[in-house]
Amino acid sequence: MTDPSPAASPAPPPAAPRPSDAPPPAQPRGELTVRTIAMPSDTNANGDIFGGWVLSQMDQAGGIAGVERAQGRVVTIAVEAMTFIRPVKVGDVLCVYTEVEAIGRTSMKIHIEAWARRFMTHHREKVTDATFTFVAIDDDGRPRPIPREAPGTVPDAPRS
Repeated sequence: MTDPSPAASPAPPPAAPRPSDAPPPAQPRGELTVRTIAMPSDTNANGDIFGGWVLSQMDQAGGIAGVERAQGRVVTIAVEAMTFIRPVKVGDVLCVYTEVEAIGRTSMKIHIEAWARRFMTHHREKVTDATFTFVAIDDDGRPRPIPREAPGTVPDAPRS
């Protein structure tokens, strides 16, 4: 005797994700400010690039962005919550991006991201980010007001 019920058919395979369903590729935030190659002299005993070298490149990039915005000298006074996500290897090109987040009377917060363009493959990965605080200073090293507008730009949003 045969079973009168129809045979269960297997469930159809899940549909392949459409391009609109896929997450967008990770993109750096801000403007490319510094780009340099990681060299053997920048490594630790494990052969990875020193975190301090990466931090130094980020501080230089933040200083460049800060000087442009403040139209004069700036000094670093704080770095917030820096986490190293991935190592940087010899031969990688370190690309550092900056974006001014907030401007006070004499200080500004600049978001800084470091991305590694991997040697040979050119695959790009975010390696760390942090928010740096810079203070504009005068020739005597005392805090000075940051101009309300950056050169060649439209007026800033209200200051925080």
